[in-house]
Amino acid sequence: MPDHDVLIVGAGPVGLLLACLLLQDGLRVVVCERQPDADDRTRAIGIHRPGLDALDAIGIGTDVRSEALRLDGGEVRSRRRTLATLTFAPDRPVLILPQPRTSALLRARVQALSPDALISGCTVRALRQNADAVLVAAETAGGPREYTASMVVVADGVRSRLRGDLDVGWRRRAGRASYSMIDIDDPGAGDRAVLHCEPAGLVESFPLPGGRRRWVVRHGAGDDLHHADAFRTAIEARTGLGIELPPDAEPTSFVAAQHRATRLTRGRVVLLGDAAHEISPIGGQGMNLGWVDARRLASELVRSLPHRMPELAKFEWHVLRSASRAQRRSAFYMSMGAPVPMPVVRGRELLMRALGAPPVRGWTAGLLTMRGL
Repeated sequence: MPDHDVLIVGAGPVGLLLACLLLQDGLRVVVCERQPDADDRTRAIGIHRPGLDALDAIGIGTDVRSEALRLDGGEVRSRRRTLATLTFAPDRPVLILPQPRTSALLRARVQALSPDALISGCTVRALRQNADAVLVAAETAGGPREYTASMVVVADGVRSRLRGDLDVGWRRRAGRASYSMIDIDDPGAGDRAVLHCEPAGLVESFPLPGGRRRWVVRHGAGDDLHHADAFRTAIEARTGLGIELPPDAEPTSFVAAQHRATRLTRGRVVLLGDAAHEISPIGGQGMNLGWVDARRLASELVRSLPHRMPELAKFEWHVLRSASRAQRRSAFYMSMGAPVPMPVVRGRELLMRALGAPPVRGWTAGLLTMRGL
């Protein structure tokens, strides 16, 4: 008999939530995380209704609500004019909480359910399957070790070390751009987001808990926004807003891209979260969609293990369909913030005004809060 019912590779938000769901239902679970310490990068900040439902399902939703900032809505601006104003409905909240804090709450819940389930500093090197189990070769602080599990879930992120070994396709989807971002103190941050869809490129402004604000700037042709002075200058040139940056502030640059695996399962191994689909953070739905996927997968695993092999065809279909929809939405959001010539800007502004008009305003807000995914 295998040592574990499920071995999860990766202790990001999606892998941790899956572990909680499975442990709550009595399965024997171990999570192997390559990094010895928790990731303290800011990364994802938005929690949507489906994600909040998933956090409620493992008992930490109340804690998240108590610490998060509830986003009231937002504005879309262009050329220093407001084109659309949206307010999020009470039943479709958007909560803002930096990912390190969300992950800390998830880790604490895993450890409360099973103190030994999370193994940090454990790098999975190879997977080998037989008829009854997956043999997992790993490198730990104490040296090489082999685990066995009825199922292995690969949730080790966009740059998955194991996805290529599974011989599944990883196809690029529409939507790709470079951005820089920075989080700064802003006591007057409020509870509304502002999107400046400017001719020279997008500038995003999001309030954060604790009187802070996140600024995100899309790179235009020839832009070098890796330094604070250039970052601040770009915001002022595009929006007319002057911001104060601390002397030691340095933007973090990243590429937003989209990919999707052509299949998610290979025998007793399953891809999950960013290892299965990369969704642009412009739109803020990737982590939440991974949590939705984790709930679907947990239902199938709990229903089957440890007595029989799970049937995952329906799970795979749902995940790929939802990812496709989310990627189309994110590609559209990215196009609204792309640097474009003035004739395109005018047409884009008309479209944004139309999407913010009273007859369709609720529908637009629903798309932004993951309705239909």
